[in-house]
Amino acid sequence: MSITLILIILTSGISIYAWSHQDLLDKWVFHPFSVNKKNHWYRFITSGFLHADWMHLFFNMLSLYFFGGVVERVFMSNFGYEMGIAIYLLIYLGGMIVADVPTYIKHKKDYNYRALGASGAVSAIIFSSILFNPINLICLFAFICMPGFIFGVIYLIYSYYEAQRMGGAINHSAHFYGAVFGFVVSFLLVQGAGQNFIDQISGWRIF
Repeated sequence: MSITLILIILTSGISIYAWSHQDLLDKWVFHPFSVNKKNHWYRFITSGFLHADWMHLFFNMLSLYFFGGVVERVFMSNFGYEMGIAIYLLIYLGGMIVADVPTYIKHKKDYNYRALGASGAVSAIIFSSILFNPINLICLFAFICMPGFIFGVIYLIYSYYEAQRMGGAINHSAHFYGAVFGFVVSFLLVQGAGQNFIDQISGWRIF
């Protein structure tokens, strides 16, 4: 079984279980105040295995399913099976942690702030995939399709703008920093990935 599928099953199981076990949800949710005051650093990881509702869980896990396999295969072909899995988890869990660092800094004295979800980790995997296959089409709402590198630029601009605006309940900052982490670390680890990225974009034509 692939590591991507294992993460999907694990995250789905924990999320569904936590919906009916409020004590676990409270203990695992990302709560910057508790991290700061009680040293609950584990929340950087545990919160990534929780989701607010079915829709939140569905979109994150669907995205991980579609993009995770590509990243998994690239890492395994370059580093072997065991090291490939380790690097994949570095991108996924590292993206989960790094994505929440700015949120922690901003809200560490705010008792009422809480966050949850694998969005930062999934963004890291999506942008790792974009690095490896920048001209593969990514479709929004099943009919608005564009090459991955164009989607990536739009995604980063939108996430950054929304994070500055601080509108709504979505942690856009986590999306932005998770995406940057996944792209940069994959670029540094996989030899030739940067040149392949440039070559593919250079050869791309609209028509």
